[in-house]
Amino acid sequence: MIMQQPPFRDPAAPLRDRIDDLMGRLTLEEKVGLLHQYQAPVERLGLGAFRTGTEALHGLAWLGPATVFPQAIGLASTWDRDLVRRVGAATSDEVLAFHHKDPAGAGLNVWAPVVNPLRDPRWGRNEEGYSEDPWLTSVMATAYASGLRGSAPGTLKTAPTLKHFLAYNNETDRCTTSSNLPPRVLHEYELPAFRGPIESGAAVAVMPSYNLVNGRPAHLSPLIGRVLRSWAPDDLLVVSDAYAPGNLTSPQNYHDSLPEAYAHAIKAGLDSFTQDDDRSEATLGHVRAALARGLLDERDIDAAVRHTLSVRFRLGEFDPSTPYDDINDNVVNCPEHQALAREAARRSFVLLHNDGLLPLRDVTKLAVIGQLGDTLMEDWYSGTLPYAVTARAGLAERCATTFCEAVDRVTLTADAGPVTADPAGGPLRAGAAEPGLFDLFDWGGGAYALRAVATGRFVSVEGTTLVNDQPGPNGWEVRQTFRMEERPRGTHALRHISSGCYVGVAEDGVLRLVDDADQAAWLAMDVVRSGTDEAARLAAEADVAVVVVGDHPLVNGRETEDRMTLALASAQDAVVRAVRKANPRTVMVITSGYPLTWTEGDLPAVLWSAHGGQEYGHALAEVLFGDADPEGRLTQTWYRSEQELPDLLDYDIIASDATYQYFRGVPLHPFGHGLSYTTFAYADLRVRLAGDVLEAEVTVTNTGERPGVEVVQFYTHQQRSRVKQPLRRLRGFEKVRLEPGESRTVELRLPVADLAFWDVTRGRFVVERAPHRLMVGRSATDLRLSARFDVEGEVIPPQSGLLRAADHDEYDAITFVDETRQDGDAVRSDAEGAWILFRQVDLTGAATCVARAGSTEGGMITIRLGDPLYGRPVAAFPVPRTGRYDHHAVTASLQGVDGVHDLYVVFEDEGVTLTEVDFGAGA
Repeated sequence: MIMQQPPFRDPAAPLRDRIDDLMGRLTLEEKVGLLHQYQAPVERLGLGAFRTGTEALHGLAWLGPATVFPQAIGLASTWDRDLVRRVGAATSDEVLAFHHKDPAGAGLNVWAPVVNPLRDPRWGRNEEGYSEDPWLTSVMATAYASGLRGSAPGTLKTAPTLKHFLAYNNETDRCTTSSNLPPRVLHEYELPAFRGPIESGAAVAVMPSYNLVNGRPAHLSPLIGRVLRSWAPDDLLVVSDAYAPGNLTSPQNYHDSLPEAYAHAIKAGLDSFTQDDDRSEATLGHVRAALARGLLDERDIDAAVRHTLSVRFRLGEFDPSTPYDDINDNVVNCPEHQALAREAARRSFVLLHNDGLLPLRDVTKLAVIGQLGDTLMEDWYSGTLPYAVTARAGLAERCATTFCEAVDRVTLTADAGPVTADPAGGPLRAGAAEPGLFDLFDWGGGAYALRAVATGRFVSVEGTTLVNDQPGPNGWEVRQTFRMEERPRGTHALRHISSGCYVGVAEDGVLRLVDDADQAAWLAMDVVRSGTDEAARLAAEADVAVVVVGDHPLVNGRETEDRMTLALASAQDAVVRAVRKANPRTVMVITSGYPLTWTEGDLPAVLWSAHGGQEYGHALAEVLFGDADPEGRLTQTWYRSEQELPDLLDYDIIASDATYQYFRGVPLHPFGHGLSYTTFAYADLRVRLAGDVLEAEVTVTNTGERPGVEVVQFYTHQQRSRVKQPLRRLRGFEKVRLEPGESRTVELRLPVADLAFWDVTRGRFVVERAPHRLMVGRSATDLRLSARFDVEGEVIPPQSGLLRAADHDEYDAITFVDETRQDGDAVRSDAEGAWILFRQVDLTGAATCVARAGSTEGGMITIRLGDPLYGRPVAAFPVPRTGRYDHHAVTASLQGVDGVHDLYVVFEDEGVTLTEVDFGAGA
């Protein structure tokens, strides 16, 4: 007798019907079991275990050797949608290969791409994102996610998850800081990066971030249900970040108990708890407690489980077969993926400066110099390199090369005697007759690493003992880096960065960590071989010197650690200066996950790339020797100093003039910058409005003597507005390959609706009636042609009646806070005299106004006309003492005022919260 399959296993049935059928078969307890990252099997229905969360940011990560592509910031610097999509597709192939071999170890819900706009390059995770521009971020994320999800109709290859929602660009205190997000910044800058990949269906899941936004944990954001899910064409799965749900009680102290916190999270839209690794019982116990206490009901559980099951169905889990069943181990690091890794690395290189030295010609002897010259780095979210083509290896295939790391070789001597390293990799000891030798690596930001010459292994800390057994800085908790603190007589104390402890010498001579700085050993560090001297000597003997400098992805900025400076490590900077002095034909090659600054201003050529994966050296050689034109363009502004940046926690890019859109200074290198080995001319910019679309075209000609690649970039600027507008904003781009003398017409079609900005007076996007300028060129500041066009949009009328405090026009000394735990934004004063401004308020006929406000200490609010200090006061409100979320209505008469005015709401006291002011009540 043939058993009939249940309807949920019928691939011909509509997806909604299949989900409904399976939901109807599950008990409440079985549904609860599906709310954890490690979803429990339901054996009676034939449902297997399912796990969310396979890392695949630029190749499959954490599961063993797999193809490693350039970092995400490097992929974006290609400005090539199709290439990024193909990298995503190759990555999903390898995820599936691992999954077919080990379904439990390699799940099909992949946690990539990262779409946080890179507003501040000091963010420790800068290399994980794509761009400081939200639209370009959206374009690249959509491309990568499209490759991950596959092209088979109706079946997901993998299930891409966007990270991290919302306003997350700091690692410093990331679980307790709140990102201040005014409405315009939210709608014009943060949300657009998420919208494209969700709305297109490329991404099918989202992960909230660790931080709070306007005082509310991101995991509890009402925007998850109200905005993100409104964009999604299908069910959108929301997975928590690791251990973030537990933060809701401590350290965030947002809820008193985990059942309350978890109930709130589920109601806000969270579907899957990434908590306690594979130990789900505690988490699910809190969910059960929430059900028992009436904080949740079965409908809330059903909503979350439906989102999860929808993704599992679309992955083909309950189908007899999928189009991807035949993918196997043969695809992992296959020749095609190796070639793609090489292509991606080659196209990601950005030529920052060139006085004609590049491409290299007539070179018979090349000096390769620098800490990064013969190594490739893995970052926290990269895969395990199956092989590594370093700069030295790639260039050695092209001509004779010499090499030095250009690091100082030193001895260390304590009071007890010289320090030596155990040849077997064991403890370091003081007291030997002859000193041991150590190579000193400067990774910037005051972070140093020591490598024992005797073993070729790096000094690390095991327990509290210094040993020498590591290949380099590595791991989640990097234990191989130290700071050097000056002590008397030219000595230094070593402070272990990870633990904060000092290096001391125990009675047995072993170097161990001590808590007290007074117990730290005073170490004399003597240089026995100068890295800069060796580099200069080698450079002087070569036709060309290539100095490879940059960062270590796990040091001086990474997940959990922001960087305080953009400066190249001082020792590396000194090497560059010495090499340039020794050989005028010097190329500086920067390998980093973020923009850098340096002091040598007379370098003939500077080339940048992110950490480029396994084929980096081959790609570098192809670009240096001119086999390929440097195609990359910057997707971030390179500032001259971190002093040009606002505070790391200042998320208001509009008020702080941040990113290329608002920055008024002259950057070291602008957004969109990148040179070619040829030259290009722009001509005949033609612009017209055709109904609701702006149409433009420009002719680009290769005016040089060799083939080249140009990235034609279109920007707009609104020239008159009620509000502060970006100085320029990227609207489109096209990458063109041109032979010498060849011309091509590049077109832009921009919906006029895309020119809208968020109107705080009415809470919606609006296209203003205004003149605009379209600009086209090679970067955000190298704009070759421009043309004016006029848009017949709206005229924003004066505002009146109820004004939400968060929807103001300008502010000073204000923090955005949560109006209630569930929804809404309010403002709180950070100092006496703080204020918010409402422009053009129509008070005609208004006699009174009502404010909803509160303060734990009480206070006073004054409304002034035209100026927060000297403007005429027209109303004053005493603010009562209240609880955190108790906002009371207080009424004041309007004195002698009529017509339209700019109103300053001035907080006379610190700690006053305001939700709204109503000029229509009782008028």
